[in-house]
Amino acid sequence: MAIMTQQISFKKMHGLGNDFVIVDSRGHGPLISPEIARGLGNRHLGVGFDQLAVISDSPQTDVALTFFNADGSTAGACGNATRCVAQYEMQRLGRQTLSLITERGILHARQEGALVSVNMGQPLLAWDEVPLAREMETLHLPLDGQPTATGMGNPHCTFFVEDADAVDLEQLGPRFEHDPLFPERTNVQFAHVAGENRLRMRVWERGVGVTLASGSSSCATAVAAARLGLTGRRVEIQLDGGLIDIDWCDDGVWMTGATMHVFDGVLTVQFLESLQ
Repeated sequence: MAIMTQQISFKKMHGLGNDFVIVDSRGHGPLISPEIARGLGNRHLGVGFDQLAVISDSPQTDVALTFFNADGSTAGACGNATRCVAQYEMQRLGRQTLSLITERGILHARQEGALVSVNMGQPLLAWDEVPLAREMETLHLPLDGQPTATGMGNPHCTFFVEDADAVDLEQLGPRFEHDPLFPERTNVQFAHVAGENRLRMRVWERGVGVTLASGSSSCATAVAAARLGLTGRRVEIQLDGGLIDIDWCDDGVWMTGATMHVFDGVLTVQFLESLQ
């Protein structure tokens, strides 16, 4: 296999502390397997990331993206990684807009000064779209705390609490991630209203754990807050890693925030062989 005989170049980027390894596979064919993703995601023995994004060619859009979680599982969407790849590609091409295709569908990105925006599409609000294990309304799930379920390419379970900072994410996150109500597991958010159209949110991501930020989780939390009448459709969300702006518009949920390209690197053949 090619991965046994060649090095793999990568970029390390983050969006509000939500960190990614980005591999450009265009012109190389498949480079990343679940085993490589899992080894690369190890923060002690590999590089470390919340998600890994693989760029490939697409006949429909400027680029195609595939996502892996740190445990080697795949993710259908990753908003902050999409923003990071969009920033890299727009800078490389000298453009202000970009189209991308993911498992979520075709997404559109734009550069706004130092910030990057991505339209994550319309939220999925029906029980079988999230998906949930059985038919029910998604605004108040039959779980302790009556969370709200939202699909944003990934399933999300959002709790509105008195104080998100007081929540034991390490204990509650995995409990709800693996609840039988979510056949594909779920991302779990805890949020509270911090002001007019302002939320404080913390997140447990499926296949990863506690992260400093999550784009799709931010979109899901904003949608849930608007559906519950807690906020309007445009909100600012304070994450552990910084601020993100979410705007649920007629054409989809736009998320806007900062990105950072930290460094470039090369995975050695020795490292890649150790993962086989």
